[in-house]
Amino acid sequence: MGVVPIMEPQSTILFSHSYFLRFDPKQWSLGQPYPPLGTLYAAALMRQNGYKVSLFDVMFADGPGEVIAALDQHQPGLFVVYDDGFNYLTKMCLTNMREAAFGMCKVARSRGCKVIVCSSDSTDRYEKYLNEGADFVILGEGEHTLLELAEALKTGTTDFSQVMGLAYMYNGCVVKTPPRPVLKELDTLPFPAWDLVNIEQYRQSWLKHVGYFSLNMSTTRGCPFKCNWCAKPIYGNRYNSRSPQNVVEEIKMLKNRFDMDHIWFCDDIFGLKPGWVLAFAGLMEKEKIGIRFKVQSRADLLLEEDLVRALAASGCENVWIGAESGSQKILDAMDKGITVQQIFTATRLMKNAGIKPSFFIQFGYPGEMKEDIGKTIDMINALLPFEIGISVSYPLPGTAFYERVKEELRTKTNWTDSDEMALMFRNTFPPTFYKQLHRYVHQNYHQHLARNSAVQLLKDPLSIDIKSIRKALSVFYHAPATLVEKFKLNRLEKALG
Repeated sequence: MGVVPIMEPQSTILFSHSYFLRFDPKQWSLGQPYPPLGTLYAAALMRQNGYKVSLFDVMFADGPGEVIAALDQHQPGLFVVYDDGFNYLTKMCLTNMREAAFGMCKVARSRGCKVIVCSSDSTDRYEKYLNEGADFVILGEGEHTLLELAEALKTGTTDFSQVMGLAYMYNGCVVKTPPRPVLKELDTLPFPAWDLVNIEQYRQSWLKHVGYFSLNMSTTRGCPFKCNWCAKPIYGNRYNSRSPQNVVEEIKMLKNRFDMDHIWFCDDIFGLKPGWVLAFAGLMEKEKIGIRFKVQSRADLLLEEDLVRALAASGCENVWIGAESGSQKILDAMDKGITVQQIFTATRLMKNAGIKPSFFIQFGYPGEMKEDIGKTIDMINALLPFEIGISVSYPLPGTAFYERVKEELRTKTNWTDSDEMALMFRNTFPPTFYKQLHRYVHQNYHQHLARNSAVQLLKDPLSIDIKSIRKALSVFYHAPATLVEKFKLNRLEKALG
């Protein structure tokens, strides 16, 4: 019989993350969760370097107390709360998740684990996490910092000053080491440790709620653009990309192993590197990989017809762009770097290529007036994107926008969940106005979609099916509902005036 090696305690790692789907009611009801990709990357690298790794995936957990059973089962030397820095929901730094992370840290520490945290929120608030049970906070991109820290812990050292990208307590004081340069050669990372995840839980949730199964992938890290409200605490302003070949190999592996129907490429900006999309499309065609996917991009990157058509040919069916506002004044104030005309042009090119354009919309940016709001609504009505995601301006540490309004934030600096939509600083209108504006714009948008569907049926009766009929008939619900929400908005505006 072979000898089973006895792992040193510091070589056994239990990974977790802090995004509890149940604590985010809107996302729980949507039922479209993605596995914690960033966590799986870190676990894969540590395993590649000889560590025994396991995962307590909190996505479907009832609460942080469930970590106790996982700690008892695996008895790790290291407990690592490593959030998925690719997912915008974790980058929102929601207080529900922060409190859950604190709870897990305290439990793990009480059981003798060294507790390490890596997340957007802990990078911004490392002192708070150190006071709430974390022994170490990794600042920024975490894989190699975690590996170096774990290696140092195995030696029994108490001096971690040479580990870049770290915060910890020493003699009652917080020590913060110099930042670690971001990883440039992304192909050197192993594929995420997908085997640690109970994929069937994710599959069943997707099938139940939308009828297909989607998984998440990342092809890049970072974003070089300078939108002054956008926080980048993990991957920063540098833009580094995996090779198209490396990405296609992972798609093939995931398809063979999990047979998913769809991919969300969760990059901040997909395919920015010149020639990347064309090379990727060529490989997808060569390998005969027929899979649908959605990406995030920018209007000014989607102005070349050949590129947009290549994107469509490779399987892209939906592109989310940060349209933000239909007012050029507001786009310029945000340092967005795009024009309203570019939004119109990119939308037209995507629709012509068979891609569904979707818009992120942001109301409540400082200086936004009623006229600017009207321009945004007019833009939505004119372009009729496939989907819209509406938010209000949300100041996060590390941004110029946060510095501008931080004196007004007082005690509340984060939302509790992703649907709170609280405006936390003084603006042209109070928070109640923006909440009602959100309801009105959604109803108005769906009314216009229904009307457009009815017009298309009249133009092309041969295209009639049950889905298109239902969509057209929904105008009889959305039209009066829009009037009601508009009335409420006007009444609220008059009361505030």
